[in-house]
Amino acid sequence: MKIKEIILALAIVVVLNLFFNYGVFTFYKEPKLENFCSAELTQKVYTEKVSCEAAGGRWYESSQVNYNGQIVPVKPDPQVVGATSWCDSTDKCRKDYDTVRNVYNRNVFIVLIVLGLVSLGLGFLVISASAVANGFLGGGLLSLIVGTIRYWSDMNEYLRFIVLGIALAMLIWLGYKKIKSN
Repeated sequence: MKIKEIILALAIVVVLNLFFNYGVFTFYKEPKLENFCSAELTQKVYTEKVSCEAAGGRWYESSQVNYNGQIVPVKPDPQVVGATSWCDSTDKCRKDYDTVRNVYNRNVFIVLIVLGLVSLGLGFLVISASAVANGFLGGGLLSLIVGTIRYWSDMNEYLRFIVLGIALAMLIWLGYKKIKSN
């Protein structure tokens, strides 16, 4: 391939993925933490368990927190001298936000995977312009990577295995059907 074709293919990869991602963010707005947790919750200091829990927070009795099975050291509020207990005032609203954000990330994952697969398919259909075909192939691959990375931490282990298996099977099939015949 000539240098112009390589540059054109790389430009298509970059712009195609910018187009995909900007389209998703334009038409499907990402949830924002401030829509779930009011400014009052993050600015007010709760020094008592009752008021903390009444505000939807979680009260901790020590300066260490068991977070997802790991002990995480946490500094108590410096405004309260000698305090070892503290309030995570955003506990409930942050969990609500995380739930909505996980669904959002799953939906973005699905959209980017579909767009990536369509781009890969177009890359194999375009025969006359190899730079365009390679741009679609690279753009499709990058879309698959971005979509998967975005949702990977929230994805169930079995779903990870299934997604990777399907992707591998499709890539092998495409390679066998389309590249072998050339």
